[in-house]
Amino acid sequence: MVLSDNSNLWLAETLWRLGAVQFGDFTLGRTAVGSPIYLNVRKLIGHPTNLWRAAHVIHEEITALQSMRNPQMDHFDLVAGVPLGGLHVATAYSLTAKVPMIYLHPDRAEEGAIEGVFEHNQQVIIMDDLVTGGGSIAETAERLREAGLVVKDAFVLVDRQQGARERLRKDGINLRSALTLEVILNCLMAGGFIEEKWFRRSMDYLDAGRG
Repeated sequence: MVLSDNSNLWLAETLWRLGAVQFGDFTLGRTAVGSPIYLNVRKLIGHPTNLWRAAHVIHEEITALQSMRNPQMDHFDLVAGVPLGGLHVATAYSLTAKVPMIYLHPDRAEEGAIEGVFEHNQQVIIMDDLVTGGGSIAETAERLREAGLVVKDAFVLVDRQQGARERLRKDGINLRSALTLEVILNCLMAGGFIEEKWFRRSMDYLDAGRG
């Protein structure tokens, strides 16, 4: 099965073909214990054409959200990548959309540790490759706000749907994603890429986390 070139589902199939989706028993930090599915979205950086296409998917999604009669995303001046996985996504998007990029220096927390060019009160969208609980995005937003920047939105390639959207909403951040874990699972199951047992096990895990 080959998915539509115009669909975000292309990304789900691409991640599968790159070996970025694995099934087993994984503990991924404090927010994903005993997960039957592991996503390594960073594999995109080894395939420039796919990373380029992913950046276009993000650009199209954001443009559509901003163009709605009731816009679902604010306009922004800068894009900030979350170290380290988000840096690649933000860079690809910056080059595609011609939006200047900044990022937090991963080894320095003191004032002035933001790399790039920015001005007080400029609005920033935060980008990452993957979000689970939302902690990294929340921390990035806090430091950007401390530097006088405005953060209202975040965009990720994949949302694992494990509480990040709700947590970030409480911090005044609107989280959007190109894909959710549920969409990826349904895509791979419908395309015949995975066995039903892994689909069921992963969906049960996802549903349990929502409850």
